[in-house]
Amino acid sequence: MYEKDGEKYFVVDAHMHFWDASRENWREGREQYAKGWIDCFYGYHQLAPPETHWDYEHYLKVSEEDLMRDVFEEGYVDVAIFQSTYLKYWYTEGFNTLERNGALARKHPDKLIANGAFDPRDGDAGLQRLERDAKEYGLKGVKLYTAEWHENGSRGYKLTDPEAYRFLEKAQELGIKNIHAHKGPTIWPLNKDAFSADDVDAAATDFQDLNFIIEHAGIPRIEDFCFMAVQEPNVYAGCSVVIGGLMHARPKFFAKVLGELLFWVGEDRLTFGSDYNIWTPKWQVEGFVDYQMPDDDQFADYPRLTTATKKKILGLNAAKLYDLDVPAECRLPVETPSAPGEQLVEA
Repeated sequence: MYEKDGEKYFVVDAHMHFWDASRENWREGREQYAKGWIDCFYGYHQLAPPETHWDYEHYLKVSEEDLMRDVFEEGYVDVAIFQSTYLKYWYTEGFNTLERNGALARKHPDKLIANGAFDPRDGDAGLQRLERDAKEYGLKGVKLYTAEWHENGSRGYKLTDPEAYRFLEKAQELGIKNIHAHKGPTIWPLNKDAFSADDVDAAATDFQDLNFIIEHAGIPRIEDFCFMAVQEPNVYAGCSVVIGGLMHARPKFFAKVLGELLFWVGEDRLTFGSDYNIWTPKWQVEGFVDYQMPDDDQFADYPRLTTATKKKILGLNAAKLYDLDVPAECRLPVETPSAPGEQLVEA
């Protein structure tokens, strides 16, 4: 929990990892891809305040003790959600697997939730695995990497592919309501166009009982994302990378991205994610609570950030998605209105 000026914030880190990018896990013959991937992440790491930077060796693989300290003891997070990512094409044991995340979540069930993952290119075997994972881990969400390379030679898929619909139907059947899809900045060697959010609106329309949390809010294609998301009431913007990657390093662009999201998508459909361990949550939570739109004419038509807005984004919105119990002192006394753009959904 974070407290500032007498206000208490229930913090849900809805997008974080416990990865293993150690050299021992680099797949033989594909080391260049394993190294390139984590090197790209390490480049993003440099966008944080210099005093928060880690050395490269520490960055490759943190310990359980590191994570619990960085996220919960120092980072103000009340509940964190692992977003599992396998990447077995170039990591032998997987990069950030449900098995690794789930083991830690079982040790700290009051603090950690482990989401699963699926890849429609895995066919029937993948459907069976999803069903097993749902039962074993009580899955409430899954993370999708539509640009992930596959052993069959494919370098991506779309949410609208017939096979993807089979998996979304299975998720719905299993009670997995939260679909977290990476749609935003590319990571080498994946292809930028495979991260386009062009396939989101059709899937969201066809599966209205599912919540589509679009991680990284489709940046840098922010206008395209916002004009799609305003029409789809079950589409949310995950603000990982938006806050961690832009708030410190690109403050003017951050104001634009956040302003567009607030105006079109609305404060009720934005979620916070530190993207640990790309970055730690402490400076992001502190900075966001202190943040206000620049006093500049070019930002004048964007909504202002109220305390209620910040509480929703930092934790209350994700708490609703995951049915989390929020302490009374962190709740809002009344519902606050959403962004003007939400009128377009009701029209």
